[in-house]
Amino acid sequence: MTKEQALQYIIDTGVVAIVRLDCSEHLVRVAQAVREGGVKVIEFTLTTPDALEMIREASKILPSDVLLGAGTVLDPESARAAILAGAEFTVSPTLNPAVIEMCRRYSKVCIPGALTPTEILTAWECGADIVKVFPATLGGPQYFKDIAGPLPQIKLIPTGGVSLENAGAFIKAGAVAVAAGSNLVNAKAVKEGRFDAITEAARNYIEAIKAARA
Repeated sequence: MTKEQALQYIIDTGVVAIVRLDCSEHLVRVAQAVREGGVKVIEFTLTTPDALEMIREASKILPSDVLLGAGTVLDPESARAAILAGAEFTVSPTLNPAVIEMCRRYSKVCIPGALTPTEILTAWECGADIVKVFPATLGGPQYFKDIAGPLPQIKLIPTGGVSLENAGAFIKAGAVAVAAGSNLVNAKAVKEGRFDAITEAARNYIEAIKAARA
């Protein structure tokens, strides 16, 4: 995909699955389970051991309809390494303009983290494609409505505390998509090999987003 197509794919899908595990053993299997549930935008966080190698492996194994990205990207060096490994987008918990610059250099989608209106606008002015509001638990959906008032041009995605119960509310409040971690990819389910539960959770998130958009 081109960068523009990847950005639209994230928005159209409506859900980004954040896969953060203690080991990389089940990363690809989790990605497959999430995809089977309809969530085809998947973020492997760089806090997971061997995440870059798993991105490289998964980009070869997973079907072409999966958009694979790297999360917890803190610096431009990590962004470049992730992109060369096969990541089509990067996500950060904080704002580092150098990471945005690196992603623009390689024409990849960049989603930096911000919280305050000043940080959100700064990220957008630096060239962010979507701004990740983190932690979204602090303001909830109402905060998104408040931000959208003076800054309607900025694409926002909530991360941190996004659940099946509030995902639709974030969309109705103006988020272009939601990002879900442990509420979607349950660590206990992974450890027990209950990948069908992860598929079901992914399916439920997709349905929640569809319902909110309808």
